[in-house]
Amino acid sequence: MIDLQKAARVIKALKSKNLTLGSVESLTGGMFASTICSVAGASAVFRGALVTYATDLKTKLDHVDCDTIREFGVVSKEVADSMAIHGRDVLGADVVVSFTGNAGPTKEAGAAPVGRVDMAIATKYGVVEMEQDFTLSRNEIREASVDLMLDRLIAIFEN
Repeated sequence: MIDLQKAARVIKALKSKNLTLGSVESLTGGMFASTICSVAGASAVFRGALVTYATDLKTKLDHVDCDTIREFGVVSKEVADSMAIHGRDVLGADVVVSFTGNAGPTKEAGAAPVGRVDMAIATKYGVVEMEQDFTLSRNEIREASVDLMLDRLIAIFEN
């Protein structure tokens, strides 16, 4: 279960710094955005989200380069970085988080193992990368990814 108190802390921290937030999500399917929007006052900071579950939408909507996907795979730090970086422009947000991963139940040949999640946080100062291997069920992986992102945002932006 995702702790909505953490989402409230993220909103408060970003609001105090006059920063806006957005997300570009694949394996989480909009779960991060939904979590943030579950907190009263989210509209003060949250700009919106792209749910680019299908690979082609990462290129069409978020402008991730096809060559990056081909070279590194859709589940990679390079793609997570690109999703967050381009998301800043597309969403017009100061801080954009991204999630890409394999929540299972199967691993495709040459693809990331089940449980692998790559995440990024992009700001005007650069990108913070996170890679995590979870040994959880499909939905637990998704929830744990959102929870980990909330923790990281609190660590970065809360004073």
